[in-house]
Amino acid sequence: MMDSEQLVNRLVDLIRQASTTLPQDIRNALRSSAEKSPAGSSARTILATIEENAALAQTRCVPACQDTGTPAFWFDLPDGTPTLPIRDAVREAMNRATQAGYLRLNVILVPEERQEPHNYAPGSPVVHFRFLPHGSTPRATLLLKGGGSENQSRQYSLPDHALSAGRDLEGVRKCVLDAIWKAQGNGCSPGIIGVCIGGERAGAYACAKEQLLRPLDDHNPIPELDNLETRLLEEGNRLGIGPMGLGGFPTLLGVKIGTLPRLPASYFVTVAYNCWACRRATVSL
Repeated sequence: MMDSEQLVNRLVDLIRQASTTLPQDIRNALRSSAEKSPAGSSARTILATIEENAALAQTRCVPACQDTGTPAFWFDLPDGTPTLPIRDAVREAMNRATQAGYLRLNVILVPEERQEPHNYAPGSPVVHFRFLPHGSTPRATLLLKGGGSENQSRQYSLPDHALSAGRDLEGVRKCVLDAIWKAQGNGCSPGIIGVCIGGERAGAYACAKEQLLRPLDDHNPIPELDNLETRLLEEGNRLGIGPMGLGGFPTLLGVKIGTLPRLPASYFVTVAYNCWACRRATVSL
């Protein structure tokens, strides 16, 4: 691992990259979707505007969205790596990134309901540590998830009689389509959907959000889930909600599904909705 100042600088660069540069797989999907939309349609106009916005953000090195979101970090570290210095480096990096304009000072304290005027600590932030065998290359991944898309995340408990959804993959499918339908373009569609099947409530939300780190063009190693991801993407786009909820194609750019072990009494389906601005980046440490 690098020393503390090098680590802070690397994390500032990670924040800059995530905030200002949309991942290439997301940009490719947006461009492909625009080409499939009829000329003059609202969908094509919106997608062209999104593409222009992404290009300007990268060229000018400014945030791709005014809501710079809650930063969620995942650190992959060799087993035994001390984590306290990393947490300190994250906080310092976020303060510097805010001063540089890559993050917005937008934390509201509870229950005072006042804005924190000094140090930047949105979400305080969210930090996950994953430990690897000795000798592995350490790396950090960051996801900046805006509040509008976070508001559209949902959790279901199966069986769900209102959806006629049982405790099986067909029931999971009904829950995910319900979440997409209820979003109705809010959260800035076209969206990317992360899903967790199983787990307990808190861990399931973390697992669902972690699915958003997967590239759009990857494949689930579990064939049944890979097929379900493909089916949900197709069926979600057939809903016709469209970019920003104004109709047309696409409603979704991707669907990614993970699983966690569950208790016999609980069968949760957790949906993490992300807007088109799926701002994620990874750096080695």
